[in-house]
Amino acid sequence: MPQWLGWTLALLVAAGFARLGFWQLARMHEKEAMLASVQAVLTQRVPKPLSLAADSSRADDFDWSAGRGRFAEAPSVLLDNQSRDERPGVRAYRLFVPESGVPMLVELGWLPLSGDRAMPQVASIMGDAEMRGLLLSPPSPGLVAATANRTPNGEILATALDASNLPALLGIAKLPPRVLRLDPAMKDIGYARDLDVLPNTLPPSRHLGYAVQWFALSLAVLATAAVLTFRKPRA
Repeated sequence: MPQWLGWTLALLVAAGFARLGFWQLARMHEKEAMLASVQAVLTQRVPKPLSLAADSSRADDFDWSAGRGRFAEAPSVLLDNQSRDERPGVRAYRLFVPESGVPMLVELGWLPLSGDRAMPQVASIMGDAEMRGLLLSPPSPGLVAATANRTPNGEILATALDASNLPALLGIAKLPPRVLRLDPAMKDIGYARDLDVLPNTLPPSRHLGYAVQWFALSLAVLATAAVLTFRKPRA
């Protein structure tokens, strides 16, 4: 192989690895900024109206929110593929109608799945109540297609909360872009939950580790090309 062609291939491969490294660094900084934003909201905990859940301009933001209303007579929503402490399970949601604002999903917490994947029953919540917690975007489905279907016991099993048919299954026209994750201090309602905004995804430290690996591979390619170019041929 001509030397120029070998170096061209080496530079292209090294540049590709370096680009992946910079992408991982960008993801690290993005998640660090997200965690800092959440921490500021949780430190202040200044309650804002639940109606902010429908503000599309704040779809990716975080707000501490509180307000009164009632849970609608609608099936619960079980978000599939949600692990906790390395156990498979679902996140349970119910449709909540605030006194001021549009119907929205309230995350009640996490429930485990049995080995046969029998869906858990989510208890109904009657009467007026005051909800408080963190307004945030629902968990990302990743590469899984967004679907929502009724289960034999009447619940709705969804792979993502942006499934196009989910509002119709709940009997409403549209869902807000954000959901309310209940304050874990509200012990009298819901299930196991926390305010971790990066569940089932990589923390910033993991992205840094992957970035270092990609940069190391890029340098290794260049070092190998240099060795092959400048090594002395055997007599």
